[in-house]
Amino acid sequence: MKAVIIDYGSGNLRSAEKASARAAGNHGGEVVVGNAPGLLQSASHIILPGVGAFRDCRLGLDAVDGMVDALEEQVIGRRKPFLGICVGMQLLATIGREHGDAEGLGWIPGEVAAIEPSDAALKIPHMGWNSLDFNPKAHPVLEDLSPGEFAYFVHSYGFRADAPADELARVDYGGPLTAIVGRDNIIGTQFHPEKSQRFGLAFLTAFFGWRP
Repeated sequence: MKAVIIDYGSGNLRSAEKASARAAGNHGGEVVVGNAPGLLQSASHIILPGVGAFRDCRLGLDAVDGMVDALEEQVIGRRKPFLGICVGMQLLATIGREHGDAEGLGWIPGEVAAIEPSDAALKIPHMGWNSLDFNPKAHPVLEDLSPGEFAYFVHSYGFRADAPADELARVDYGGPLTAIVGRDNIIGTQFHPEKSQRFGLAFLTAFFGWRP
């Protein structure tokens, strides 16, 4: 297997590359980081990280000539396993509301809107460790993982999927927040697997073993 992490100036690439390489090694695979759309042609798995504001990340992705078209061809057309991380996951939505409306990729219908916890004492951003609630049978990547595991989050906006079936995991932070979305060959995490220690490594290893 060969995983490609897309470098478009909006990701924590060093940590993501290190964790992904360790996980890919469990399958005898390799990880490549780059911004050439042609890299996706030889990829078996594709990762889109993202740190910062939705609009800025979308503009950064659009600025890489041919990358959005290449993603459409390889992920939607050829159905290669795809993982979006943090804002990379949010970009799967139809629209993001951060700093004004901006179009997402639209692969998983929904919107990305500000977190509004019911407890005013809870700070924004939602930052730190939180336990995941999910059904392992809901998705092949989750089937060998245990609900209640902790993952690391840093975000002020959250994904609100139009279809409940596209929401694979939640956390509680003054109300439910989407932690994982997915459909078909696409999965995305609001948390950072590369910062989530043992659970994050297990998640990435499961992703690299996934053949939709």
